Amino acid sequence: MAETASRFRFQEHALGRPYHAARVMIRGGSEPHLHVDYYEVMAVIAGSGEHRLRSGWQPLLPGHVVLIRPRDQHAIIGDPVTGVEFFNVAFSPAAWRSFVNVADLREPAAWDAAPAPPLLRPDEPGRERLLRACEAVLSRFPADASMLDLVRFWTETCAVLCPPAAAPPAARGTTPEWLSVACTAMRHEENLRDGVPRLLELTHVSPSHLSRSMRRHYGTTPTAYVTDLRLQHATALLATTTESVTGIAQRCGFASQSYFSRCFALAYGLSPRRFRYDLQRKYVP
Repeated sequence: MAETASRFRFQEHALGRPYHAARVMIRGGSEPHLHVDYYEVMAVIAGSGEHRLRSGWQPLLPGHVVLIRPRDQHAIIGDPVTGVEFFNVAFSPAAWRSFVNVADLREPAAWDAAPAPPLLRPDEPGRERLLRACEAVLSRFPADASMLDLVRFWTETCAVLCPPAAAPPAARGTTPEWLSVACTAMRHEENLRDGVPRLLELTHVSPSHLSRSMRRHYGTTPTAYVTDLRLQHATALLATTTESVTGIAQRCGFASQSYFSRCFALAYGLSPRRFRYDLQRKYVP
């Protein structure tokens, strides 16, 4: 696949919502693109096609479920006659990993480590349950989309793709409740502004213990986790408000606009102003 593929970003589609959902029909080829900062569940409903990847291709048939991960580059080729029809549901990595840890799931780690986007084939009852979950989350997007809708979608999807019997309880490491509660609380803007010191206050543990726990259960450092949450909140504000970039940087807890812009560009490949400008050009007539 060409190295000049477009770079797609979560908030270009979600526009401040916690997820994006769509029902798509493709005949012929889609634009090759790279997921910069989001996961996408693709559940094939009808037709047939191919999933083109840097490393090869996968078949797309009714009942197939593909998990496209951040930094995966792909394109979808639909049969020229029947096309390929599918649901897709996109969501941020930080929100997904929080759910994975709270739900104590093992399979997503293997999905992330796989050399290609995982292609899953649930049985018939599981397939119907998953498609109903896709329809439900799509029916709420965009006007009524909420994090609760996304959690319901994950719960239904993981009940099909991560059955409890697949992970014996003795083999799993449970995320401590104190850490889950604190990380959830850090999504509030007033906590984000105070950053890692506030996270430490919420956990009531030492800095070294927090750092070890974050690495073990979230695969990141406290500083990186807080920065990721701040950037997520910033993209939502850029997409849904007219507040200045300086004001958004302050609301999200960045020390200065210049530091915010550097972090934003490193994560998303463009400046906050350019991100907002591109959204306006894309969605405003």
